[in-house]
Amino acid sequence: MSEDKIPNDSQEETEISGDESKITIKKSTYNKMLVAIVGIVAIAAFFGGYSIGTFDDSSLTGEQLKEMLSEIKTASTLQPAQQFPQPSAPQLFTVSFDGEPVKGNPDAPITVVEFSDFQCPFCSRFFEQTLPLLEKNYIDTGKIKFVYKDLPLDSLHPNARSAHIAAECADEEGKFWEYHDVLFQKQAVWQRLASSDLDIILSQFAVDLGMQAASFESCMESQDIADEVNQDTLEAARYGTTGTPTFFIGTEKDGFIKMVGAQPFAAFQRVIDEQLG
Repeated sequence: MSEDKIPNDSQEETEISGDESKITIKKSTYNKMLVAIVGIVAIAAFFGGYSIGTFDDSSLTGEQLKEMLSEIKTASTLQPAQQFPQPSAPQLFTVSFDGEPVKGNPDAPITVVEFSDFQCPFCSRFFEQTLPLLEKNYIDTGKIKFVYKDLPLDSLHPNARSAHIAAECADEEGKFWEYHDVLFQKQAVWQRLASSDLDIILSQFAVDLGMQAASFESCMESQDIADEVNQDTLEAARYGTTGTPTFFIGTEKDGFIKMVGAQPFAAFQRVIDEQLG
């Protein structure tokens, strides 16, 4: 049975051509360049405060990586004004949030919708650093209402889906936001547990908040509840949302703009104040 082998430096070389010159580089050097490109993408996502749910380096083919390199090479020949084209207006989305947990005045003029993952570290950062400021300045003052939607990234966070189902069950008991807060406050406690231990601690969180263990555990097995989480996930895909946290800010009448990542409070303030006028 034959094998595909990675050629060594003496077996294969790769050419990268410019307009006036041609450079021949060794395959190993070319591979290192491609790895660097992928690394830059991952680092950019990290510092942008964003967990990408569909990124999988095993899904990138050699041809795709060559195309990425080609695009970077082409971009380097552009004039500065062409490198960073500015859209005339942000893309607007129509976002559904009927029946979702709402924090704040239901009649607030502006709505902020968060697609979040309870196991996501960047979502935890938003919860700890930015949400309290939004509450103080906008939610508690009746200027915005805040809506939570489920987007567990199963490939990155294997315990997230169970946590989202548990939060939906807490919502059935009118305890969503209390349970939401506990999941983020104690993320380090439950995020790496085995499945059986995870179920126990999620149930314990519910009991600590005054819910009945038996009814909560029964709810955790409900297909209807699982479908609610799935519905949010499918909706996120329709909006082109593949990572967490992602926010949509606006109104049902005028549409919503998308904000990606655990942005600082100032970024939210700028967008919200502009919409409030």
